[in-house]
Amino acid sequence: MLAVESLRKVYGGREVVRELSFSVRRGECFGILGPNGAGKTTTLRCCLGLTHADGGRIELGGLPVPEAARIARYRVGVVPQFDNLDPDFTVTENLVMFARYFDIPGRVARQRVPRLLEFAGLADRAGARIDQLSGGMKRRLTLARALVNDPDVLFLDEPTTGLDPQARHLIWDGLKRLVAGGKTLILTTHFMDEAERLCNRLCVMDEGSIIALDTPRGLIEKLIEPVVVEVYGEGVGPWAATHARPVVERLEVSGETAFCYMHDPEPLLALARQQPELRTLRRAANLEDVFIKLTGRDIRD
Repeated sequence: MLAVESLRKVYGGREVVRELSFSVRRGECFGILGPNGAGKTTTLRCCLGLTHADGGRIELGGLPVPEAARIARYRVGVVPQFDNLDPDFTVTENLVMFARYFDIPGRVARQRVPRLLEFAGLADRAGARIDQLSGGMKRRLTLARALVNDPDVLFLDEPTTGLDPQARHLIWDGLKRLVAGGKTLILTTHFMDEAERLCNRLCVMDEGSIIALDTPRGLIEKLIEPVVVEVYGEGVGPWAATHARPVVERLEVSGETAFCYMHDPEPLLALARQQPELRTLRRAANLEDVFIKLTGRDIRD
């Protein structure tokens, strides 16, 4: 459904997307992860023909982009990073008016509204104005709006940022149903648990390049030690350097937490029990550990 080959984009002399190549199969959820400034949103905009690439080749739904981007976008839905609903219209009117961009007659659009609102959990809000909706409701309405043209491919740019856990889970359930129904999803997110739950495959981007690509489980198994022990407490840095480092395979200290990566945690746990001021959390490695290993713990602005 999407094929990207050697994609390049330059802004102000800086190459923000560098020779990017990947493909997305029909009926899968493909994730694009990366820190701020990695080039994720620029990549999506190029794939949609909204930003002109400086090199490479893109095919969306079998059509070349940007040459046939307008035609290709008729079969595409987009959930932008920030909601851009029209505050002057009701919930129903937002859906019906948006359908006009796809040349969908008003009668047909109004027939689709009940199903879309049911999908978004907004069936009882059809006549509400936008300023009467919570943040989670607005996000779910934006998702419903992206489905008004019954698209084959759905682009989602950080679809659950700023939402509470309940709203996130509602959106996750809806996205899972879309994939089960044969839709193709292309997702960017900063939530590693979201990517791990939803994505069939994903890539990690940094500084405009893909640095890893596999299934979530494949990335975890190939790139990270299987067990993580987090050790908390005052003075954990010097303690970890002296006691933990000799018995773990990899050690990272951030603030008052030591992240200890290994196969066998028992020697470390035995040492930690000798220090009553320290607390430990033993867990399985996850996608966030992979992400941090690949991109670092430094904050990106």
